[in-house]
Amino acid sequence: MSRVQATGAALALITVLQAQHGALLFYLSHGCCDGSTPMCLTTAELQPGAGDVQLGEVGGVPFWASLAQRDYLAALQLTLDVDTGNNGGFSLEDGTGQRFVMRLRLMEGSAK
Repeated sequence: MSRVQATGAALALITVLQAQHGALLFYLSHGCCDGSTPMCLTTAELQPGAGDVQLGEVGGVPFWASLAQRDYLAALQLTLDVDTGNNGGFSLEDGTGQRFVMRLRLMEGSAK
């Protein structure tokens, strides 16, 4: 089972954003207000650093998080999905009427 996966709706939105913006990446934010918001950015907007780790790939787009987030989410399956509404942030889908969201579930074989 892949650590990070995406729904069909998320993959469709990724395709639209790639056509508009070019090379993309996702970064799982961990700010004060919405700690599990996946942000979709161009590769020119964010360059992951030494404190970041790639968790996987969705639709050919790398999915990054901080080392602290990786450890915190270690036992969870991450599914990128789309919901209606705008996120009001820096993510590229803002203004489309859709927003990326994370669905989390315990990975099989993980201890609680």
